[in-house]
Amino acid sequence: MYDRHPYADLPELPEFTVTSTDVTEGATFATPQVSGIMGAGGEDVSPQLSWSGAPEGTKSYVVTMFDPDAPTPSGFWHWCLSNIPADVTELATGAASNPPKGAVKQRNDGGTDEYLGAAPPEGHGPHRYIICVTAVDVPELEVDESSSPAVVNFNLFSHAIGRAFLTPVYEVA
Repeated sequence: MYDRHPYADLPELPEFTVTSTDVTEGATFATPQVSGIMGAGGEDVSPQLSWSGAPEGTKSYVVTMFDPDAPTPSGFWHWCLSNIPADVTELATGAASNPPKGAVKQRNDGGTDEYLGAAPPEGHGPHRYIICVTAVDVPELEVDESSSPAVVNFNLFSHAIGRAFLTPVYEVA
């Protein structure tokens, strides 16, 4: 596992606050947010998220969940929801399956457009799951449901104006 934060090489942006009733910074994911599809014994239910303090000029949001500790050179994208309207500052538990009107669900690295819970390989040690809410300076990125999370993040390079992070962990012993 790497200690380095994968966002460290991106331009520094103002940070705002993201909280959750389902997950806590540095704490272990609860069973609902763990993957059942990938055999980790969970339920693949996206966590509740609330955010505040986004920069002035925010016109939309993107929410992602990324595992930088996955045993691949590119990590593993578990969730990507783009073009969330600026007046939305909360996603209910399970909102990945029923996102806000106007939001676009992208395909994760598991091949679905749903939330894919934590599922590190058995014995691989603890993995970080970086939930990032990005404030965006345009109402819609030029992406659609066929765009990968990497393409969404490439588009964010020119449009992100703030970020909020929440990083729970999970390990399969």
